[in-house]
Amino acid sequence: MRKITSVISVLMAASLVLAACGSNNNNGNAASSSAPAAATPASSPADTGSAAPADDPTQVKATISIYFPTPDKVQERKLEDDKIARFNQVYPNVEIIKSDWQYNPNEIGIKMGANEAPTLFNTYATEGKFLVEKGWAADITELWNSYEKKDQFNKTLSSQFIIDGKVYGIPQRGYITATVVNTKMLKDKGIAPPPFNWTWDDMLNTAKAAADPNAGISGFAPMGKGNEAGWNWTNFLFAAGGDIQTVDSKVTAAFNSDAGLKAIEFYNKLKWEANAIPQDWALGWGDAVGAFAQGRTAMVIAGASDPVDQALNQGGMSPSDIEVYPNAAAPGGSHAGIIGGDFLVINPNASKDEQAMAFRYAVFDYFNDDFLTSLDANIEARKAENKYFIPPVFEYFDMTSEFGQKVKAVYEKHDNVYQYKQEFLDLLDAKLEAQYNTQDYYAAMTNVIQEVFSKQGVDMKASLDATAKTVQEKFYDTIQL
Repeated sequence: MRKITSVISVLMAASLVLAACGSNNNNGNAASSSAPAAATPASSPADTGSAAPADDPTQVKATISIYFPTPDKVQERKLEDDKIARFNQVYPNVEIIKSDWQYNPNEIGIKMGANEAPTLFNTYATEGKFLVEKGWAADITELWNSYEKKDQFNKTLSSQFIIDGKVYGIPQRGYITATVVNTKMLKDKGIAPPPFNWTWDDMLNTAKAAADPNAGISGFAPMGKGNEAGWNWTNFLFAAGGDIQTVDSKVTAAFNSDAGLKAIEFYNKLKWEANAIPQDWALGWGDAVGAFAQGRTAMVIAGASDPVDQALNQGGMSPSDIEVYPNAAAPGGSHAGIIGGDFLVINPNASKDEQAMAFRYAVFDYFNDDFLTSLDANIEARKAENKYFIPPVFEYFDMTSEFGQKVKAVYEKHDNVYQYKQEFLDLLDAKLEAQYNTQDYYAAMTNVIQEVFSKQGVDMKASLDATAKTVQEKFYDTIQL
């Protein structure tokens, strides 16, 4: 469920940082709507691994294929054309082939087997181990280590494609789920906003106090339909210390643990004890985030920037009306939030020169003044429209780095940039989604959630066990490790 990248892509499309165009997260994050990478003509066979560029890379002759935005993305196509033209001014002997094939985990094996996969393609955070185990991602460790700006990358994002000490992917953008709270609603009702270091009890009590079912106001709007329902609930599973699956010699369902039971019992309390969720609880991602922007719920969980963007730029709220919190901590647990992101991966079948040029193309607009100039212009344009600029929580770069400080300086020039509180940032506990069949797990958990929301007295342990058994037999048992 990854529509959050729809907000992040406002920044990325307006800037010249787009090395490709986002991704549809197969892993259910109702948060991103941009499309991943590109198919190309067959790359020439190559040695495995990667090598640093030649002494004079501007003279290298190579053909690489990149994702090119689909025809409906007019502005993004213009930006990519501009990037290609600028890249060829520096590397005139590199032919760039454009393709609008979008990464699909069900197609990548076919593409690799037919030697038709792109030289450089987009994927998402959860695909790292899968691609590496299948041999479908080039080891770019040497290229990475020779890149002079590598230390300025966001380490939280980068680490997701560093496997056994080797680098296999280049971060583009990321998100982490958080709880966005309408603090104005709380104060108007005489409810003290919870502390940033809040607990499930704090969340339950706040949601119960804020809810006004007769007026159509809920205290918390969980997602209750589509795979996003399972995705939303997984934040509570993680906060309780649970996991979706374990992976050793086989993949085993783990979400029917004590932590999973605590998490589904908490949902049961929100519905039947607190009466704090919407009466019509079958909300998709857009429904839940939209309810928050419209002032019909006090809290929603999503990638942080999306609810903020909708509340400020569509709901007419001001920054003082809302607050972004880490997810509430379970007893003995943490403020865990699902982290995800978009990455660029290089085809291991490409030649060393092709891999080197693909890497150079991927980072061509990174860490440069074009980004800063475009970012500044984009923020100024939004101000002229009385709109706020909402940055993502995670950029491809580290905000404490030299380049990150330059970006921060641009933000500080403008009074229409939303600022996340340091208390929120300090408490974040990012946890990656499962590596295998995550969408299938989300769909299965959605059935459990709907059962709990629709009737009282559900045997929640039995329901979790039955669902884990189904997921295990139908999906996990078919995985060959």
